Amino acid sequence: MIEIDREITQDFDRASGLEWLETNGLGGWAGTTVAGAHSRRYHGLLVAATQPPAERTVLLSRLDETLHVEGESFELSCNQFPGVVIPRGFEHLTSFRKDLFPVFEFEAGGVKLRKTVAAVDGENTTLVLYEVLEAPGPFILSLRPFLAARDQHALSAANPKINEESPFEDGILSLRPYPDVPELFVQVPGADFRQNPQWWYRFEYEAERRRGADFQEDLWTPGVLGLEMAAEDRLGIVVSTRNPAGRDAFALFEKERKRREKVLKALPVQDDFARHLALAADGFVVRRGPNQRAVLAGYPGFGEQSRDTMIALPGLCLVTGRHEDAKKILRDFAKGVFKKEEPEHTSADAPLWLFVAAWKYLQTTGDEAFVRETLLPALRKVVRAYSKGTLHGIQVSDDGLLSAGGKSVEVNALWYNALAILSEIEARLGDPKEASRLGKSAKRVQKRFQEAFWNEEAGCLYGLIDGGPDGDERDDSFRPRQIFALSLPFPLLPKPKAARVLAAVEADSQRSGAWPFGPYFTALVRVHGAAGRKKALLAVEELKSRLAEDPMAQAWSVAEVLRAYVEDLQKAPVKA
Repeated sequence: MIEIDREITQDFDRASGLEWLETNGLGGWAGTTVAGAHSRRYHGLLVAATQPPAERTVLLSRLDETLHVEGESFELSCNQFPGVVIPRGFEHLTSFRKDLFPVFEFEAGGVKLRKTVAAVDGENTTLVLYEVLEAPGPFILSLRPFLAARDQHALSAANPKINEESPFEDGILSLRPYPDVPELFVQVPGADFRQNPQWWYRFEYEAERRRGADFQEDLWTPGVLGLEMAAEDRLGIVVSTRNPAGRDAFALFEKERKRREKVLKALPVQDDFARHLALAADGFVVRRGPNQRAVLAGYPGFGEQSRDTMIALPGLCLVTGRHEDAKKILRDFAKGVFKKEEPEHTSADAPLWLFVAAWKYLQTTGDEAFVRETLLPALRKVVRAYSKGTLHGIQVSDDGLLSAGGKSVEVNALWYNALAILSEIEARLGDPKEASRLGKSAKRVQKRFQEAFWNEEAGCLYGLIDGGPDGDERDDSFRPRQIFALSLPFPLLPKPKAARVLAAVEADSQRSGAWPFGPYFTALVRVHGAAGRKKALLAVEELKSRLAEDPMAQAWSVAEVLRAYVEDLQKAPVKA
């Protein structure tokens, strides 16, 4: 659980630098800063995936709250405009915590109010739940919705084309600001609605300004919703592209809570860190169709990427017990390999990560039939295509190493693993003679890899080898992904050299701040045994302290940390 007290929540600079994210299993989300002021164009209360898992639309940007207590008004929302932060609702925010869901607690005018936000899995729906913990008497809660109704990458500007019709019936506000965006429904049971359509101008998004992008946006509001509340009352709001008539926000919340608890129950490790990573991982596995799953490379704004999908799959699906999801993703990827006579990828490494994912899948599930019938033909095809050369210039050289505009250290670590993995799978499920041949090829690649890439002076691996007229030309610029030579299922280096590479990666990561944490943890345990595990667990403690600042919104980063934490750090390590 992430918990933040008023020392941080009531400091705008700090609270606006922390973000929370709720995902809906379709590629959509709700999320903004802890302070409540949007800092990115991607922030919003309902960002809908209109064609899952792509084409996200920021529909409802915000729902600003005001408490009216005994003749005084207290605004709980927070916005940044040119030269000013107004209102300053963060000054009433006493705590924020994130476990299953983000939870905010406010105190103003004697009222203590708890707010919980939840995205509903499998639909473009966000729930906002309010509970009155204390109140001196009856008070009015007013809510002003702000619409962006635009593509996730765009920004909206005031215009006369917006449809200002906003019918309100039985507690449901219906909005269709433009013909080409989904209809939006906001259900506030028991509320009244005062129509007052307006444009509000020049909301500012600080993170966009810092990166030199357009950072001002105009938002449209149809009016204000309001209702009377008192101590111990609760209010459940449904914000959705689906008409919520007859639906109950608290029943939907309870169903989503049980789903998330089921996700966590499947974890082999039950501690707060594993739970946090598993909930984050849950957001990256999304529906593409009725019986299809996809992996989003990251939030916000990223779509599917083949490389990221295969790297992330073991951590997202296998460690977490989502074996059927893994099977669906692998099946689609394997089918994609067969679209043409050669693998349909311009990068050399994306198909090679399929071998690692397939090997992990077989080890985890024992599903030999699926691997034999679906994955093995795809793996064979990749090796054949690379051996004869592809239209994209990917080619096995005379020395057995794989070249793709040069021989890179990480691609050749993957190439060796592809050969070793296919040899093992052929021996178990396919052709024993082919297994023997592939095994010999793998040993040849390993021997040549050690000869060609080892940089004795630097105590690490060369990043790139180019075949020039005078023989191989070596690029000695440091590539952190040489860690793959230690962390992939079949490592390439003897222990003494592996230890030097690991030390070099540590030194580089300390300078740059870019830690490949998952592969690094695996390598630490492999190279240093119990001492490496202890060192990795100390690094985990540092990671924990940064979770509130870094939402880890990249699929393979989250997945690889979770995989290594469960596979390597929670098991007794081998002796060094």
